[in-house]
Amino acid sequence: MLYKILKYPFFGNYMVKWRNPIPADERKEWRQLTVKSKSGATLKGLFASSKTVNEKATIVLGHPMGKEAKGYFIKRGYTDLLRKNGFNTLIFDINGFGESTNGNFSYFEDIVAIGIKAKTITPKLPIGYFGISLGDQWSTIAFADEGHRYDFAIVESSATTLEEFWKRFPFAYRTLKFLNIILPKYTRKIKMIERIKEAKRLKSLLLIYSHKDSWVPFDMGRRFLKNSPVPTELWSVEDSRHAEIMRSKHKKEYQEKIVSFFNTESRKVAIGDNSQN
Repeated sequence: MLYKILKYPFFGNYMVKWRNPIPADERKEWRQLTVKSKSGATLKGLFASSKTVNEKATIVLGHPMGKEAKGYFIKRGYTDLLRKNGFNTLIFDINGFGESTNGNFSYFEDIVAIGIKAKTITPKLPIGYFGISLGDQWSTIAFADEGHRYDFAIVESSATTLEEFWKRFPFAYRTLKFLNIILPKYTRKIKMIERIKEAKRLKSLLLIYSHKDSWVPFDMGRRFLKNSPVPTELWSVEDSRHAEIMRSKHKKEYQEKIVSFFNTESRKVAIGDNSQN
């Protein structure tokens, strides 16, 4: 209950009862998952296999802040796009959102836990990650964890620090500053722009930003690119609102970039694994 109260200035409007957007006749394609996270939460997720004969990889999708939670990726067509192109998809609710219970503020633990689950389900396949906003800024910390299982990742619209993101929301910003004062060690631990320097195991990273994103400026992508210790590409679109490239005029090129990246990287991992056998 304490964490739920502390989270209210940041996420209070979005931690609501989840509505399943999957049509009733398609729900049988999705397997329900329950995963225990070190954040203290019980995470709820859904796994669906590729719609092609050959499965290339399993992609875990981390949602942005919003009432849709994991449903964001279904409603905007991400899961259909990936499954039609040979990828299994695993969507999940970050703790406190959707169907997941509340845990602490260590959302990166949720991302680590769900990646381990993905590897358990498909042990012979590469595991990719695709996070947007909330779901990606915390992944930059998860990638520094020794136990994460991601081979490659797309990080879209990620803020470099929590302060830089929340400064436009006065009440939340004041709450954040207070928490920073009483938890200085933890504050350093969750500074995304610094923790990305410690990324482990990842073979490649794609950063995606919009030049017209008023919440997360393109320059944040440049800063992540500079600090990333793994092969990293920074790709952008000219005109899209925050976390809405899939609904922008750049939708086609955006979809092509996503599929191309995952195709290329899953192939590299598969070739590398075969050469070691």
